[in-house]
Amino acid sequence: MNRLTKRFIFCNAAGNGDTNKGKAETNMRRMLAMALAILMMTALLSGAQAGVPSGVEDGVLTVAMECNYAPYNWSQSDDSNGAVPISGSNEYANGYDVMMAKKLCEANGWKLEIVRLDWDSLVPAVLSGVVDAVIAGQSMTAARAEMVDFAGPYLYASIVCLARQGTPQAEVKGISELSGYCTSQLGTIWYSVCLPQIPNAEIQPAAESAPAMLMALETGAVDFVCTDIPTAQGALAVYPDMVLLDFSGSEDNFVVSEEEINIGISVMKGNAVLKDALDAVLSTMTVDDFNAMMAEATAIQPING
Repeated sequence: MNRLTKRFIFCNAAGNGDTNKGKAETNMRRMLAMALAILMMTALLSGAQAGVPSGVEDGVLTVAMECNYAPYNWSQSDDSNGAVPISGSNEYANGYDVMMAKKLCEANGWKLEIVRLDWDSLVPAVLSGVVDAVIAGQSMTAARAEMVDFAGPYLYASIVCLARQGTPQAEVKGISELSGYCTSQLGTIWYSVCLPQIPNAEIQPAAESAPAMLMALETGAVDFVCTDIPTAQGALAVYPDMVLLDFSGSEDNFVVSEEEINIGISVMKGNAVLKDALDAVLSTMTVDDFNAMMAEATAIQPING
């Protein structure tokens, strides 16, 4: 899909600037989801797999993320700490995903364009060619790999829980000791794979976003949540009354595969040119490099999340 078509969709459907609120914003997001679904079906029916373009022929890497998932990504009002403008908005994006996107672009001589989309719209945006890549803290699951190709990993994120200080849940030493109301973010392995492994969990409906998940815990709507360690560490900076429960090294821990804790960059199926260019940069980085960049992102995330 050409850049003009991408911009038409961003300007007419994204509707995610800080001046759009309430019902108008909801309607805009629904319009975007419908547009992405139509484009995705068109691409699939037309056999778009043959000769998949890289998307960066124009020298611009268009990357989608939520801009609402600290410390992976968030929005802010200015360009401090190297933040990048969000397309179709007067806000800026920053966080680990933005830092990584900037590094990938600098290494390849591309300009970076950030597009803000809801979590459920990220993969459809890649499938339809609306964006070139998704860098948004996505696990490299087999289910996603059936729809997109993954570059990476660009981070390894173990699974942990969060509880509130002074509660029984804050004192547990393994998942078998956990009990009470719990939730996690919609569309994540935390909700679909990890929470069901807790024998005494009273699983509540999934939260639509990471901030909504954390607010459910902070307000007492749930007793604990399940997430990955970068999200949990970011939460502690915002909510000092929360406690991180890390059962690593214990037999009483979550059972997950490597694919479920490997965080990757999704691109359109068959886009070997872009995937290889991204992997060439990521292959020069170590786990320590990833963790150092995440620590930097966590240190500068807004206190309001």
